[in-house]
Amino acid sequence: MAVREYVQIAAGTVLMAGAVNCAFASAGLVTGGFSGVAIIVRHFTELPVWLISALLNVPLFLFAAKRRGGPFLRKALTGGIFLPFFLALVPEIPLTGQDVFLAALFGGALQGVGLGLVFAAGGTTGGTDLTATLLRDFFPGRSAAWILQLLDGAVVLLGAGTFGIQKALYAVVAVVVTSRVIDMMAEGLNFAKAAYIISEHAEELARVLMKRLNRGATGIPVRGMYSGRQKNMLFCTVARKQLHVLKRMVAELDPSAFLIILDAREVLGEGFSGRNKV
Repeated sequence: MAVREYVQIAAGTVLMAGAVNCAFASAGLVTGGFSGVAIIVRHFTELPVWLISALLNVPLFLFAAKRRGGPFLRKALTGGIFLPFFLALVPEIPLTGQDVFLAALFGGALQGVGLGLVFAAGGTTGGTDLTATLLRDFFPGRSAAWILQLLDGAVVLLGAGTFGIQKALYAVVAVVVTSRVIDMMAEGLNFAKAAYIISEHAEELARVLMKRLNRGATGIPVRGMYSGRQKNMLFCTVARKQLHVLKRMVAELDPSAFLIILDAREVLGEGFSGRNKV
């Protein structure tokens, strides 16, 4: 792994530790994973969360080393060591106070960003996601994601038995927020708008588009099924702040143009974000 990936995993586990120590633990929210198990065990033993999490990971990593070997274990160990370390380092400050719903939103978002950074670096934090990967060897008919959902669901149910059903429902909210934020991290945050323009004046529109908005356009030959006439359809991508200019420009040059605007989650290339090496 490159140094940048180690730094990224470290940053992600810091955020995850902040979510656990500053939101979930103080609110009694068990959102799955070994951190959730650690919160339950601490409720009965008073042992620190970081120690319980580390102890749970030891037999898991030994089993992973035997099943998968060194290269796989190195990636898993990185996050698996960083997370307990930062759980011990980050102070338990209940930033959300007694507001459990705020804890679910804040903690879920923080954990989602942290996990997104770890996953983007090709790492893992051990726990139930590593357990699901290893269990898939014994259940080839099931996906790792399905096994992970089952494991985390079991942890949430244990949390419901410990802290009550209401806390478990808030934990589900946190899980949904975490999942959504992870998806956003994976899909990218460089939002833009994609536009399809069908017009009799496609060439003139393309020239003005390139001149006024400094955006390229691609002409695609199309045929109207009702009229049977051949036209050119323009495809272009613009920044969100340029959208109102594009709509006004199309209305001025061809009021009868057909304009379709779609969300573009991430755009890579000239005029937008650069391409990252994988």
